[in-house]
Amino acid sequence: MHSVDATTEQMIRSVLAYAENRLRLDPVPLDRGSRDPAELEAALGGLLAEEGHNPDQILGAYAATLAPAVLSADSPRFLGFIPAAPTKAALLFDMLVSCASVQGISWLEAAGAVHAENQVLRLLADRAGLPAGAGGCFVAGGSAGNLSALAVAREMAKRKAAARPGPAGGAGAAAPAGPARWRVAVSADSHSSIGNTLRLLEMDPLPVPAPGHRLTGEALRATIDADGDPGSVAAVVATAGTTNAGIIDDLAGAAAVARDLGAWLHVDGAYGGAGLFAPSVRAAYDGIEHADSLVIDPHKWLFAPYDCAALLYRDPAAARSVHRQDASYLDVIHAGDDGGPAEWNPTDYAYHLTRRARGLPLWFSLAVHGTRAYTEAIETAIALAAQAAAEIRARGYLELIREPQLSVVLFRRRGWGPENYTRWADSLLADQVAFLPPSAWEGETVARFAFLHPHTPIGLVREVLDRME
Repeated sequence: MHSVDATTEQMIRSVLAYAENRLRLDPVPLDRGSRDPAELEAALGGLLAEEGHNPDQILGAYAATLAPAVLSADSPRFLGFIPAAPTKAALLFDMLVSCASVQGISWLEAAGAVHAENQVLRLLADRAGLPAGAGGCFVAGGSAGNLSALAVAREMAKRKAAARPGPAGGAGAAAPAGPARWRVAVSADSHSSIGNTLRLLEMDPLPVPAPGHRLTGEALRATIDADGDPGSVAAVVATAGTTNAGIIDDLAGAAAVARDLGAWLHVDGAYGGAGLFAPSVRAAYDGIEHADSLVIDPHKWLFAPYDCAALLYRDPAAARSVHRQDASYLDVIHAGDDGGPAEWNPTDYAYHLTRRARGLPLWFSLAVHGTRAYTEAIETAIALAAQAAAEIRARGYLELIREPQLSVVLFRRRGWGPENYTRWADSLLADQVAFLPPSAWEGETVARFAFLHPHTPIGLVREVLDRME
């Protein structure tokens, strides 16, 4: 299995030929997605056995059965959820990272990979206006980033509470332990992973009404003033591009309230954070520079392959004090001045230990294409959303729900109920026109475009809309 023999040579030729053909697809087809488990098992049953099989047979099973049962999120016809549109450069370099099994745990083991990843993190931090000392690591996705960041927020709140003077005076003297459960101020439009994170961390949400589905500093301050227990609020979560509607919260207002409260400010920019590269919308992110932690998913709008999320901290030392893992077998990676290299260990900035160098494909693509190309691609999606909104307004049977701020467009078909949207979406997928599952807005089933791929044509948008008439 680990030698280069005739079977290995055969696999190299076959797998690379398949990968080359896949990379040359332009545009990438949509494929079918969901399939009956019994159908899949009938085609694949018996392949995992005591004795192996010819690799071309297994690759053929993948090509004929598995691949068509996976929707291509990198297709310009994938317009649901939040798509992906990895560059060819990023995909190619991801192959290199995988074939060399490049890990990125510590500086001792992977200084080259870590340095390249840190260059990308520095670029993102600069775009956000974070200080020179900001840093972090790449994790699997926004959920992992939100969990890791809010774990740090909770621990910082605990330490502040423990350091407050007790009744006898002096830090630590009969110091209060803090509230029974810490809370985090969030709006209803925060990503689903925020609620899950709070459950895992045994924290409670402090719901903040968001007029127009946008969290504002005014609403946040009013909620906290009326609550009666501001000392239990460990963090404020603001969103830089909500998943369902692409709305950027009032980041400057949220930052001001968090600062007055002494709470941690976490900005979830998993989808919308890439808009920092787009001059047309950059002003909407004002205030993001005050974030204590920030998540941006390059596998969304920065055109990296799955899975890749950037997690940044204003003060990385705080994160390291929470996430660093200590054991006798890890002493060498933490040695630093005591004799070993400890320049930067990505494992110290999230809940993980083992990690692949998932930031390298993005580093390669950015270096190959330059940031201007990224700006142009992001602006293309923003412009397409505006064009789609205009097409919707021009059709009397459709209604635009709100003007798009980024690249998500919500709209309704007048007179339709949930079953109409489902039939429409199913027919679009069956005909390989587009993947466009319905969403919901204020309890109503609606339609939703999510544009990321710079090659999605306005003609496809018109075709989709025409099929609603």
